[in-house]
Amino acid sequence: MAVGKSAIGQRLADHLGLPFVDTDAVIVAAHGSIADIFAGRGEHAFREIEARAVAKAIESAKFQPAIISLGGGAVLDSGTQQLLGDCTVVYLECDRETVADRIARNTGRPLLRGDALGRWEALFVTRRPVYERLADVVMDVRSGSVAEISLRLEERLREHAALKQEVEK
Repeated sequence: MAVGKSAIGQRLADHLGLPFVDTDAVIVAAHGSIADIFAGRGEHAFREIEARAVAKAIESAKFQPAIISLGGGAVLDSGTQQLLGDCTVVYLECDRETVADRIARNTGRPLLRGDALGRWEALFVTRRPVYERLADVVMDVRSGSVAEISLRLEERLREHAALKQEVEK
């Protein structure tokens, strides 16, 4: 959450000439704001909507490759984890200091009500092992502009693809 998934993903997709799908944006377009979904229907309902949006994006990417940005909690769903097994998964690694300003400026994150940084840290501690387990590529986003990070990520993805091809030979 707040690591730059949307900005970096969009920049990477533009550079590679691929579609970009932000599953949070898809959810908002179809169901209204995430904060309103949480307030009106609860986190469980949001996670069900999210899992369906992610599954649809991944299914579509089988026919038209795409860069897909998932919400920070999407990977907690076991079905989503299974679907990601067929994808190249990137974990954008950061720390509290990296996200502090972004979180302070964005009050629309329902899971960060109250002590936003404290809540972010608690979520990160529980989610990090899942991110690390699922990741094919880990990208440190603590420094560099969106453009610089996306170029480094493109290089890492090419290296990953080359290694994968070597293993498959």
